[in-house]
Amino acid sequence: MTARLLDVRDLRVEFRTRDGIAEAVGGVSYAVDAGRTLAVLGESGSGKSVTAHAIMGILDSPPGRITGGQVLFQGRDLLTMGAEERRRIRGAAMAMIFQDALSALNPVLPVGAQLAEMYEVHRGMSRKDARRRAVELMDRVRIPAAAQRAGDYPHQFSGGMRQRIMIAMAMALEPDLIIADEPTTALDVTVQAQVMDLLAELRREYAMGLVLITHDLGVVADVADTIAVMYAGRIVETAPVRDLYRRPAHPYTRGLLDSVPRVDHGGGQARRDHGEHVRHEGHGGHRGGKLYAIKGAPPSPLTLPPGCPFHPRCPRAQEVCRVERPPLYEVSAADGGPAPEAAPPSGASPASGASPAAGTPPPPGATPSPGAAPAPGGRTSACHFWKDELDALDAVNV
Repeated sequence: MTARLLDVRDLRVEFRTRDGIAEAVGGVSYAVDAGRTLAVLGESGSGKSVTAHAIMGILDSPPGRITGGQVLFQGRDLLTMGAEERRRIRGAAMAMIFQDALSALNPVLPVGAQLAEMYEVHRGMSRKDARRRAVELMDRVRIPAAAQRAGDYPHQFSGGMRQRIMIAMAMALEPDLIIADEPTTALDVTVQAQVMDLLAELRREYAMGLVLITHDLGVVADVADTIAVMYAGRIVETAPVRDLYRRPAHPYTRGLLDSVPRVDHGGGQARRDHGEHVRHEGHGGHRGGKLYAIKGAPPSPLTLPPGCPFHPRCPRAQEVCRVERPPLYEVSAADGGPAPEAAPPSGASPASGASPAAGTPPPPGATPSPGAAPAPGGRTSACHFWKDELDALDAVNV
């Protein structure tokens, strides 16, 4: 079987602080193939960017430290490579677009010189040839009057143009993988659409893999092939984009979707109540309803709650959720039963048959495959009651 372009397996990152050890990433597994886009969604502080920095090898250390897992890039584990070997891969084979272009770019060098430096260092080009390629690249990302503007400094560009410069820098050496960390932050809606269209076009043109990190579900709806949802440093759901928007299999994902304003439903996405166990007061599909919001706040990585980290905010939480951390179950529409994808914590046994009855732990099942990302087109959910979640959706959509 051909190795996946990027395959992150059970990645763990912690930060040692004065207040204790913060578990920023607690066993993340996801994968992306060439020519495909994986969107990583989640609230601020969920571990999206820390995961990306660990993959790229630019994690601040200390205080950050990778404590476990693998990061397989084209079949090779990046975490076992030496610093010099990783440096050769970074930029040439995999690149990153940072969310704050003004901070990421050197303020005292013209943008053309910064782009040209990529060709001089990695390709050994002369300064003249490197500058010519830099201008071509600026023109490729649709910066008007590229030859004249190559001598301008970052502060002389608008936010959208600076982000195009960052995209050009990432694309300079035609890498196989690009990680885009919140590339549309602080941009207006029309510029966001232009940036996303450009990324999608370049991905198709170069057949590269794209990991798109964002908290904006509207940004990824038409761009991503697969979505991985993160919460409290963990993946809680992974699914093809259409499946996730149509039938989310985790209460957190459903809460995120219902928090998106919809012009055709006044208060937000047509909120389908969580079966019988919750009703959102003043909210519904009618115009004038309140915009739905997930109650509470994400937990601190210093003091993660026992069991499922989402249970203090979850409308479907049962006693088992408070004591046992759910593994990633494979969501199977064919057999109606989850087969575990990741190892459960000590004392927890993932189910291999139907979803457990309310308030009871899942029965023992097959031995899980620790840290495995789902197969292309597959779905996972870190919820003991994922099937109940889907059943509730199906019941109100009949």
